[in-house]
Amino acid sequence: MGTTLRQVDDPEDIKTLELDRSGLPPGHYRGVGFDRRQVFDIDIRRIVTEYRAQILEDENGQRFAAPFPEHVTQAVQYGNGVKAQAVYLPQFQRIPYQRVQDYFQDQVGLPISTGAVFNFNQQAFTLLVPFEQKLMSRLLASPLLQADETGINGDDKRQWLPCVANVRWTLFYAHAKRGTEAINDKGVLPQFNGVLCHDHWKPYYHYTACLHAVCNAHHLRELGRQDNQQWAKDMQALLQDILEEVKAQGGSLSAEQAKHFTEY
Repeated sequence: MGTTLRQVDDPEDIKTLELDRSGLPPGHYRGVGFDRRQVFDIDIRRIVTEYRAQILEDENGQRFAAPFPEHVTQAVQYGNGVKAQAVYLPQFQRIPYQRVQDYFQDQVGLPISTGAVFNFNQQAFTLLVPFEQKLMSRLLASPLLQADETGINGDDKRQWLPCVANVRWTLFYAHAKRGTEAINDKGVLPQFNGVLCHDHWKPYYHYTACLHAVCNAHHLRELGRQDNQQWAKDMQALLQDILEEVKAQGGSLSAEQAKHFTEY
């Protein structure tokens, strides 16, 4: 999908270009404004902040030093911006640790080991535990959840990525196993009592506290596999009509419309 670059009202830097009046015809001129053009760029650079804690000494030779900020604990250390990038690049952009190390060295001249990158990711994992607990509580309170899983590679091994989501929140995590053991690991679906929408995969039906709904995308796919039978084509067309009507109504049907399609 394309994007359009638009001028902003608060540029970080303004360079005013003065008109050379020596080439103008004789006369009196007054400023009537500016023509604006903006250049969007990025500034990738290392920033070193030095904290200098003042030391005072009294007449008896006793010294008193100003405290450093709580997060400044070493003579030399990495800042939170470095840590955030070291987590974002491998976790979101899926860049290997070695290439993250190369990025910091080549782009900003900052030496960093793959071990440090690993440690920053472990630190982020630990800090996200309270968020994950909040996320799971929001999912359990939802009237409708969607569930799915897909295969991934991790540590040179085949793993699985279970996913549970609603319109605002998504929980996914890696697991060595596939099926109920992996799904139960976070404990969301065993406690869920709303409507669970999924792809008709058998393990989901182990959860009996909730109602089950099958994803319409999978309905359409299965209907397309019915040897070109007319009833399947009719059902596909009906589901597409219902989808268009739901979109037109802002996301849900009225009770009368739902009854109409049920009795169609």
